[in-house]
Amino acid sequence: MAIDEPLAEGTRLVLRHRGSGVEREVALGTPGGSPGDASVAVSLAPLSLTTGRWDAYLQADATRTRIQSVDPGFSLDSLDAYALGRRTMAYRAYRTRNGFLAIKIEEAEPVADVRAVWFREGRFEVTGLLAYTGLDDDDRHHEARLALRHTDPAATVTVAATVQGVRFHAALSLCDVLDAIPESEGVWEPSLEVDGVDGQLPLGARLDDIEGKRRRVHYPRALVDGVPIMPSFTSDDELRLEVGA
Repeated sequence: MAIDEPLAEGTRLVLRHRGSGVEREVALGTPGGSPGDASVAVSLAPLSLTTGRWDAYLQADATRTRIQSVDPGFSLDSLDAYALGRRTMAYRAYRTRNGFLAIKIEEAEPVADVRAVWFREGRFEVTGLLAYTGLDDDDRHHEARLALRHTDPAATVTVAATVQGVRFHAALSLCDVLDAIPESEGVWEPSLEVDGVDGQLPLGARLDDIEGKRRRVHYPRALVDGVPIMPSFTSDDELRLEVGA
């Protein structure tokens, strides 16, 4: 932190939940140091923070100051490293639109985080990172399958996927998708099954700093036998394939 004078004894970090107004406090003690900068480290786990957004303040006696920030709080490398752990809650420090420090907390479960999507030679291809699974980022290969499911009527197209460490790649024929549903209409939900990981991993994109991808991220559509096919995101940032008009 850039400060005009050393932090006073008894200064507290206050985190305030934006929705409910609930607050959590932690005493910073007397970090000392000369005016100009200060460094503090706070463990969040004992504070029992709930999901949502928490704004950060410094409070000394009766004076409370909201902490400003010039740091966007975004580094894909550090987020990748953070996502390697097996987690049930994910914490993210970030800079608000108005330039203040805040923490975003979400429930976390294993997910196949999408990094690239494209159509090539009649195929749907996707690459990404397995997040919150606890797998090691090494050269080990894991058996995996990409499943594309149509909910109405029920139909599934499945292909083998490549998973090395926590990196995945899968490619699926769009002709197989059209053959599975004669009417060639509707929405398909992709998921990844990986040996050693419980359950089916939805394909989504939650680790980056782009919120509201359904409005902001648009992929070009492909025409297969005259039928339009386009990847898109849901309101909660899960990937879908939209087939038909």
